[in-house]
Amino acid sequence: MPGVIEASDLTKIFGGITAVDHISFDVHEGEIFGFLGPNGAGKTTTTRMLTGIIPMDGGSVTIFGHNMGRDPVLAKQRFGIVPETSNAYVDLTAWQNLMLMAELYGLDRDRAAQRSLDLLETLGLSERRDQKVQGYSKGMKQRLILAMALLHEPELLFLDEPTSGLDVQSTRMILSMLRALNTDGTTIFLTTHNMEEANRLCDRVGIIREGRIVAIDAPEKLKAAIDRLHQIEVSFDGEIPAEELVSLDGITGAERRGDKWQITADNPDQAIRSLVSFSGRHGAAILFLHTLAPSLDDVFLRLTGEERP
Repeated sequence: MPGVIEASDLTKIFGGITAVDHISFDVHEGEIFGFLGPNGAGKTTTTRMLTGIIPMDGGSVTIFGHNMGRDPVLAKQRFGIVPETSNAYVDLTAWQNLMLMAELYGLDRDRAAQRSLDLLETLGLSERRDQKVQGYSKGMKQRLILAMALLHEPELLFLDEPTSGLDVQSTRMILSMLRALNTDGTTIFLTTHNMEEANRLCDRVGIIREGRIVAIDAPEKLKAAIDRLHQIEVSFDGEIPAEELVSLDGITGAERRGDKWQITADNPDQAIRSLVSFSGRHGAAILFLHTLAPSLDDVFLRLTGEERP
């Protein structure tokens, strides 16, 4: 089944530097796809090519089967864009910005007006609809451009760092709306630096490094796939020498962290069994025992080469 987005050998070169290097991927209908990478990796450049903002130097992009090189208008009618920096006209009011978008998309004015009222209410902007955007906070501007992107009820939504630098209230409101949109069937392409946000929202993530895709999969599968020693946190009701813990089967290291020991284990099952046996033999009750699974941060740092030794 064709993807909503299909990118093949996508390439962009700036001044002899290859910013995006022949990448290929697809985004499935109804999923939230996270696009992750360090600064300068090619995330925003890729998004701008996908949406037709800048031309590609090689490869192709199709959106809902429409080739962005040959018939971009047909594709653009079916998606909305929320850039990281507000593109609303600051000398216009929120209402005027929305009515302008309605004209650009050729929407019926009555339908556009009702849709605008609903979006402004949902995003907490209805009371400020007649105020010029130059008086808005960053969070309010970001909510407004989300409303502008959703006005024509797109089937696909591109978001570039939608919650970057926002207050907690705006962040929660935007994330809640994204979940609701996705539940209703909207496909979402999300560029973010926030690993926790990606972990909670995304069905799959693609990680880009130096212009090349290094991994694409569901967050939990990526976590399970990375090669790393397992970590276990444990605390006892008495003092335990580090050398005794390191001598146990399955344990390769032990470091004191506050009132807990952080155990490094090459065999977590054996390590836990050893800790329980050790506790029984020495009469040292275990107060706390917790295995630390890899996080999406661990995956990101490993795959982008930023992991510290």
